[in-house]
Amino acid sequence: MKYFEYSRAATFDAASEILKTDEKATVLAGGTDLLSVIKNEILEEPPSQVIDLKRIPETDYITLQDGTLRIGANARLADIAASPEVTRELPALAQAAWSVATPLIRNLGTIGGNICQDVRCWFYRYPHEAGGRIVCRRKGGENCYAILGDNRYHSVFGGMRCGSNPCTVDCPAATNIPDYMEQLRLGNPRGAAQILFNVNPIPAVTSRVCAHRCQEGCNKNESGEPVAIRNVERFVGDFALNSGELFYAAPTEQSGKSVAVVGSGPAGLSAAYYLRASGHEVTVYDSKPEPGGMLMYAIPDYRMPKDIVRKIVAAYEGMGITFVCDTQVGADLPASELEERFDAVYYATGTWKRPVLGLSGEELTVFGLDFLVQVHDWMDGKVGQEVLVTGGGNVAMDVAITAKRLGARKVVLAALETEDIMPAGKEEIARAREEGVEIQGGWGLSRVLSEGDKVTGMELKRCLSVFDENHRFNPVYDENDRRVVEAENILMAVGQQVDLNFLDEKYQLQLTARGLIDVAAESQMTSRPGVFAGGDATTGPSTVVECIANGHAAARGIDRYLGVAQRHICTGLQIEKPFLSFDVEGVKRSEALKLAELPLEQRSIDVEDEIAPDEAAALSEARRCMNCGCYAVAPSDITPVLVALDATLVTTTRELSASEFATSALKLDEVLEPGELLTEIRIPLVPGATTAYDKFRLRESVDWAIVSLASALATENGKVSGARLVLGGVAPIPLRLSAVEGYLLGRTLDSETIAQAQEKAVQECLPLWNNAYKVQEVKAFVGKALARLT
Repeated sequence: MKYFEYSRAATFDAASEILKTDEKATVLAGGTDLLSVIKNEILEEPPSQVIDLKRIPETDYITLQDGTLRIGANARLADIAASPEVTRELPALAQAAWSVATPLIRNLGTIGGNICQDVRCWFYRYPHEAGGRIVCRRKGGENCYAILGDNRYHSVFGGMRCGSNPCTVDCPAATNIPDYMEQLRLGNPRGAAQILFNVNPIPAVTSRVCAHRCQEGCNKNESGEPVAIRNVERFVGDFALNSGELFYAAPTEQSGKSVAVVGSGPAGLSAAYYLRASGHEVTVYDSKPEPGGMLMYAIPDYRMPKDIVRKIVAAYEGMGITFVCDTQVGADLPASELEERFDAVYYATGTWKRPVLGLSGEELTVFGLDFLVQVHDWMDGKVGQEVLVTGGGNVAMDVAITAKRLGARKVVLAALETEDIMPAGKEEIARAREEGVEIQGGWGLSRVLSEGDKVTGMELKRCLSVFDENHRFNPVYDENDRRVVEAENILMAVGQQVDLNFLDEKYQLQLTARGLIDVAAESQMTSRPGVFAGGDATTGPSTVVECIANGHAAARGIDRYLGVAQRHICTGLQIEKPFLSFDVEGVKRSEALKLAELPLEQRSIDVEDEIAPDEAAALSEARRCMNCGCYAVAPSDITPVLVALDATLVTTTRELSASEFATSALKLDEVLEPGELLTEIRIPLVPGATTAYDKFRLRESVDWAIVSLASALATENGKVSGARLVLGGVAPIPLRLSAVEGYLLGRTLDSETIAQAQEKAVQECLPLWNNAYKVQEVKAFVGKALARLT
């Protein structure tokens, strides 16, 4: 074993104090499990110290007082199994204690240790010393290997969430992707849309233009293609947009507050939605003729038709949001006037301005954003035969593809970044290549070549690296490695600057060193009270989904400033399930859903390339989602009995029910506070009840429960008057069969009643491909427990 400090605690409180000051310390109860865990290096880090609880005096008692059995946490399992009081009054507990492992283990193991033991899943127990190949999700890894691996002893009722999923973490809006996939699998697209709308009010947009970094984090990458989250979201987003007021409903309660939003791009639209949902009067100002900002003017129709944005704006207007267009705040409407008229102001003015790079001949080039906005002015061959596009982001790809579709014979795209680190999405890069765009990564701009006022090309220089060791933008060039790209037009898409035209000498906001609006991280409030800002105006150019998340954060900050609790208008649409589930056949498929596309020869600048999937296709892809969580089972033999007997557990700080202790969370450290220790178990006697513990295992000794059932049943006048049935070994937590209990009350236990109870016990079962046999064992144990009463 690796070195650790060892000490003996005189009291539980003394041990608790050590645990509070040393988060790497652990406690030794019986030691039969802990020592093997340390020796085999099961966990990522060994404990810094082990605190022995076994010798704390007067903590191993078993007493019967006032109709309650009291057991000290250090009571040995062997003593509990042999106790006359336990055997006589609560035989289920004696049977469970006797069933644990072997006589040697029972002579050492304590009831407290058994209750608090860690899971026995073999993926979890795989030692780190063995090459470190398996770090399961429960130990801080990404995968539950039981989903695609050997799961014969795992849960047949589903799993539980364990940490944040990589796909959710990689989404700037923190979209709960696994949950909305599950709602689709349950046949509930409304519930799926509700989950999306909790963080993203315009999924019909993001499903078309978002880079979907979430797919890079998808655990399916290890066994094939990632789940096509973007394509599934496309169905859900369009479904929501076509569902009328279901997701764009006016609030039922008004806050009495008013908010002005300046800018109607993704950040402004996001903030406006959530502010209106909180009951505020929201007015959105925009300098362009139509709302939508970059979504309306800078994204080509072949990626997202303008009608999508117009539908969203119409839905917003149905919510009661007002749009005021063709109005330049600062010029047409003083910014100070907004502060006077509204309770709060939010600036999301975007990055519409062209940056000045300082290149020789730069004035002869065209700003890529202007090119996209004025695309129809470039029709009829005006774009030229040879075009150079500079930049490596999605805007650059849009510019390059648009130029190609406008008739350019040759389009070269030059970017500082090599293709593997380009900010553009992989799908957009692949689309550009498919359209015939020549991508030259690793080249920076040197100077514009021209003859008089006519562009003839661009001299490029080799870029050796884009970022420094701290990942700050700091390109390094080889000045001796240069090349020339001939071009009739040069379209510059290498950056955009924030639009702060609304500021003047009389109206100022504090700016950052980069010239962006400086805001508080939590609230998005600027240096002026009640004035907030977000989106590209505070971060510089970013993705659509980052702007949406930013706008949502600002809405929360504005709500707090106005003293109003933010509330979502879309609730109650999800199908609630106690455990996670996945499709056992769907997760085996390695190939992702591909959207149908127009043939290359039919593509243009004003018709969408991709064809949205129907519900069947989206459902089929949702079935590939592994719904990553933990699918191990609760290992304790004692805990199901304590839940069935409605025991109370006493800790160093409080009392809590056995159900709260064992079933409210996946892991014990999510239930107990740091330093909190179990000290006593109190079990009320159940006069007239028959209690029992049935356990299925491969070997009569040693093995933990593959399936177990703790039962407490009572009859009166031939009918069931009380029933508590708790399964072990079949779910991540002890599972109480509440539906079966309710069904049994007041019924005579004839063969038909028992058969119905058995079926109800397995109604929610979701067996994996290796463990369906557990379903039959559950039915058998329920039948056995009920047969005892007859």
